[in-house]
Amino acid sequence: MRKTFSLRPEGKHPDRVLEAVKHEIRKYMKRERRRDLPEGADFWDFDCRFGADQDAAAVLPVAELTAALDTLAQTGGEHCYVELLAKPAVWQRRPAGAHAESAGGDHPAQSANAPATDDHTDP
Repeated sequence: MRKTFSLRPEGKHPDRVLEAVKHEIRKYMKRERRRDLPEGADFWDFDCRFGADQDAAAVLPVAELTAALDTLAQTGGEHCYVELLAKPAVWQRRPAGAHAESAGGDHPAQSANAPATDDHTDP
């Protein structure tokens, strides 16, 4: 999808137009994810570019697309350019021990300083 959306059409509420643009983007992504995957691919990934116009569009992670769209609409942007191109991708395994590092002991059950829970008292 390569499309320029008008964010402030005459006679329409800007908030409703913004929601309609987001809906169209989500609908496109959902439709693309339903396509058959080629051999060896695990999922559909998307290359994304976003900007006020096609010349000013910059590469953006797909997860940040709606936030960037909100920001552009709040700053008074009249138009936005969205480019989403589906591509097959393969899941990358995490390196060994990466899960333990990401936990970081934030949860008391994973912390070495957690209180002992073996002392049960029955009434």
